[in-house]
Amino acid sequence: MNLRPLHDRVLVKRLDDAETMIGGIIIPDSAKEKPQQAEVIAAGNGRMNDDGERAALTVQAGDRILFGKYSGSDVKIDGQEYLILREDEILAVLA
Repeated sequence: MNLRPLHDRVLVKRLDDAETMIGGIIIPDSAKEKPQQAEVIAAGNGRMNDDGERAALTVQAGDRILFGKYSGSDVKIDGQEYLILREDEILAVLA
């Protein structure tokens, strides 16, 4: 895939949570919450400052991140589901 997000945007793929059974009951996919952890697939060049200089992003491809529940825009590329976020929507980088 040759896709590069623009400016301070980041393309991520959600990390699947392991399927859990509560009291022997399997929860259907429609009732599960989407995971809030993801892996960075691609990152833009950074935001343009008022001085005309580009501020580099603090995340890069391969980082695992934590983001807000209602953040970003869902996109489907080549049959895979991804999420495009702005850098300020990322809450933390997981070690």
